[in-house]
Amino acid sequence: MNSAVDTICARATASGIGAIAVIRISGSKSIDVISKCFSKSLSNADSHTVHFGVFHTLDGVAIDEVLVTIFHHGRSFTGEESIEISCHGSPYVQQQILDALLASECRMASPGEFTQRAFLNGKLDLSQAEAVADLIAAQSKKAHQIALSQLKGNLSSDLKTLREELIAFASLIELELDFSEEDVEFADRTQLKELVAKVLKTVRQLADSFALGNALKNGVPVAIVGAPNTGKSTLLNQLLGEDRAIVSDEAGTTRDVIEETLNIEGILFRLIDTAGIRETNQNIEAMGIERSQQKIKEASIVLCLADATDKTNLSETQSWSKELREIHTDKKIILLSNKSDLVKNDVTEGIYLSAKEGIGIDVLKAEMVKAVLGEMDLENDTIIANARHHEALIKTAEALEKANTGLYDGTTGDFIAMDIRQAMFHLGSITGDISTDDLLGSIFSKFCIGK
Repeated sequence: MNSAVDTICARATASGIGAIAVIRISGSKSIDVISKCFSKSLSNADSHTVHFGVFHTLDGVAIDEVLVTIFHHGRSFTGEESIEISCHGSPYVQQQILDALLASECRMASPGEFTQRAFLNGKLDLSQAEAVADLIAAQSKKAHQIALSQLKGNLSSDLKTLREELIAFASLIELELDFSEEDVEFADRTQLKELVAKVLKTVRQLADSFALGNALKNGVPVAIVGAPNTGKSTLLNQLLGEDRAIVSDEAGTTRDVIEETLNIEGILFRLIDTAGIRETNQNIEAMGIERSQQKIKEASIVLCLADATDKTNLSETQSWSKELREIHTDKKIILLSNKSDLVKNDVTEGIYLSAKEGIGIDVLKAEMVKAVLGEMDLENDTIIANARHHEALIKTAEALEKANTGLYDGTTGDFIAMDIRQAMFHLGSITGDISTDDLLGSIFSKFCIGK
């Protein structure tokens, strides 16, 4: 990233043709820059006011009629003097406006530079800044909900409380070190044990929430598996409400995996219709089956589909689903007894289902949502969806575990203090209280230009 003293500009809206586009300017010379290219003087304009006029080149050639919004220093997203130009969405118009700005002491912004300036100017902490990118990329209601919660500072508030509690005790322990020759104990070891145990419990809970947060952010992979002709493609089509997969009575019709997305109650599911798993001598079908086995490993939810009209298949699928539960303890394995409308007696195991008639689909969808959310309450629980945050929390837990062991083993205060400082460092790295230029460069380089 370049120096924050520069005045920067970039498109804030996606490239391409649209009714309206927005171009942003940020930096100490923002009003000076726009004044050279706008038909009205803005030097005395109040903050948060919108002005209609003509944007022109430095030579006075009109480009477009635009709306210019003014944000004074300290009252903008970046914390700097800023301008937003709303113009017509022609790519030509946008480029002409950018060219004029670049000729007026502006430079193009680097990826994520607007958000980085907001962080550097104290408008956002680092976790909130990262939430901006997550909010933009959110593909479902639940992903949006997690990103918005983080942007509001819910995670930051939780971590700040934990860190302040550790700082208070760490300072007392380090004070003891200054009086080590006098054998003075300022930090009550019983209270410290209780504090470390409490903080460690909260950190582990946050770290454990990453599995859910990551799934909600990127979509929950769901593999539909079973023997040929059990109705996997029919189930996929029924869930999607359209004929996406070919349905045939011929065994082995699906020879490769088919992937589609489905939104249920604000959760994005990535459905995978796999090739029927069976013994085969056909190379193409065998490749499809091999890929199906791989998709089972990658899935968070596995729908094991059995043919309720075929007692042998039903029994084999029941046994197979039980084996999958024992092998893949981290996955939700759901047994589905399909074609149950053709059986006189209700099937006692799994979900009673008819993919062709749509029977049991609502029950299945509810079970899929339950499998994802479990007991988590997205309205009140803090959920981690960022891999960097998860890694930092794991390292925090490791440091606290060492401190906890040391407290019970009678380890000297200097080693306990070192472990607690390490825990505070990793907590601080999430919010940006502890950060490096390399870390910031890595995070903000992943943002879009103009964000």
